[in-house]
Amino acid sequence: MKRLIQFGVLLSLSFLLISFVNKPKRFNMDKDLLLGHFDCKTDVDDIHSAAAFYMLFNNKEFEKINFHAVAGTYGVQDGLYVPPNELFELAFKKNWTDAHKDFDKAVERVKKIALKTLNKNGNIWIADAGQSDFSAALIKAILKEKPEIDLTKRINIVQHSEWNEKVTSEKSLNYVKNNISYHKIPDGNVVGNGSPGLQSSDFNQWKSKINDENLDEIWSLAVEIGQKYNGVDGRYNNEAIGKGGLDFSDICETCYILNIDDIVDVKDFFNRYSY
Repeated sequence: MKRLIQFGVLLSLSFLLISFVNKPKRFNMDKDLLLGHFDCKTDVDDIHSAAAFYMLFNNKEFEKINFHAVAGTYGVQDGLYVPPNELFELAFKKNWTDAHKDFDKAVERVKKIALKTLNKNGNIWIADAGQSDFSAALIKAILKEKPEIDLTKRINIVQHSEWNEKVTSEKSLNYVKNNISYHKIPDGNVVGNGSPGLQSSDFNQWKSKINDENLDEIWSLAVEIGQKYNGVDGRYNNEAIGKGGLDFSDICETCYILNIDDIVDVKDFFNRYSY
């Protein structure tokens, strides 16, 4: 019996090792570019998501990754914008682009950033923390400049939300789904469905988890902005944030790209990356 138990343990460990070794590699940290597109309309969850996005790249595991953030990448939804500029400037310095202020200028700037990666044989991964209208415009601009590119191999979009798809213009959604590698993953608002569940109305102990002064400042500002605009003037009322919790569910896409989508929930995320 003892030998059978030992054999069973060894067999289980072997399967785990095989699974780990065979886990598909997505993002190449040495040469790929990760674009974080945040719509910021009208849900304040993008504000928390931007703080979590910074939190990942503030961690030693991912600090060398080439990334760029874009704000104002919204689609056809109604409602007011949630101004993220103060947070984005604090977190990303000059490493972000304002598509809300000037859409066409933003497409041109991000196109140049993307082409630098593509010209060095790197691939583009887009975490669409919102709709795909900006992404579609960006891809068309890249293709105009580099018509020989194989879009299905070089450009990836990750989307987790059916609502985001519904308020992307039909033309833009069809374009990205039919022309590049489009990855639809489970919704990041739910725990246990295959994506990290990164929304919680109960978790408000984030300060006790953070030992980094800059990270504390960024999360403090994100929470402040979230409370200031949540449900105000007809904006979406995010219940989790309204109860004092956190919602950075859009970051489940970034977790997928970086192969850390085994994160369980908000608490697990902070336990791993809040230092």
